[in-house]
Amino acid sequence: MRAVSASPTSTPPRHRLAGRRCRWLAVLAAVLTLPAPAADPPALPAPATFRFESQRQSLAMSYLDIAPAAPAKGRTAVLLHGKNFCAGYWQDTAATLAGHGFRVIVPEQIGFCGSDKPERYQFSLHQLAANTQALLDRLGIERAELVGHSMGGMLALRFALLYPQRTARLVLVNPIGLEDWKAKGAPYRTIDAAYAAELESSYESIARYQRANYYDGDWTPAYEALARQLAAVYAGPDGKAYAWNAALTADMIYTQPVVHEFERIAVPTTLIIGQRDRTAIGREGAPKAVADALGDYPALGRDAARRIPGARLIELPGLGHLPQIEAPDRFRAELLKAFELAR
Repeated sequence: MRAVSASPTSTPPRHRLAGRRCRWLAVLAAVLTLPAPAADPPALPAPATFRFESQRQSLAMSYLDIAPAAPAKGRTAVLLHGKNFCAGYWQDTAATLAGHGFRVIVPEQIGFCGSDKPERYQFSLHQLAANTQALLDRLGIERAELVGHSMGGMLALRFALLYPQRTARLVLVNPIGLEDWKAKGAPYRTIDAAYAAELESSYESIARYQRANYYDGDWTPAYEALARQLAAVYAGPDGKAYAWNAALTADMIYTQPVVHEFERIAVPTTLIIGQRDRTAIGREGAPKAVADALGDYPALGRDAARRIPGARLIELPGLGHLPQIEAPDRFRAELLKAFELAR
């Protein structure tokens, strides 16, 4: 993988990149309409682009670079998004950390949101971690504190395993991958089958899945807004490319567990776990007894905290997969504790 300073000849024409950027700026603007705490967080900056070469192709990675909004502490936080989310849902978290003197970097991984969605790419958590590290190298960031949500939690763990000297802290917010779904009996789904299912995505199917798994049956305007934004991506001009990359990354998530390496984590780690979360990959096709046993986040969080050396567990009763969206004030207080900051 080699970073490049200018657009190579194989980069898509400027009008295509501009159109793609406009579409994703519209999605990002929609995220900013989410219901927020009484004091709205500052608007996010315009996305920047990191261009690099990986797997014999030129790629563009979108990211946000948010300057400290208080006297700088010389600390950098990197916020890693989940599979069904983009950078914008980190708005309040980014504002909180910037308000405490952090520089905040929010990448959108290759295959997602405003970043390129290649037709052919060997997706792995190792590769996404390497891409993220290349971005930090380009920005001159030697050490960072990582906040990973959902799939971003799996990625943060893999990053810390690959680059322990570059990882100052892990904060894992309802990460997936706290269990090995295939070892527990959840059946494998081929990439072709996953792609076919992704192409059928609609607001109704997304809302049905998220209501059952993320929010334990609850549904609010904030949750609806996120679901509608994701549905708009599938229905948009990049929908097929997004669906294909979603199928590839779903295979990555299922086949590349990090749960068996928890004992090797060598950086300070905090798990923030909404106790109503029931997210589990492969539950839909599993036998009932297997499906019912998957996604037990209260038990999974406690087991992970026991196995990760020195880990701290913050349990959030009454919250599900997205505590930062479900209860922003409550989450903010726990986030500051995880970063050892005064409120």
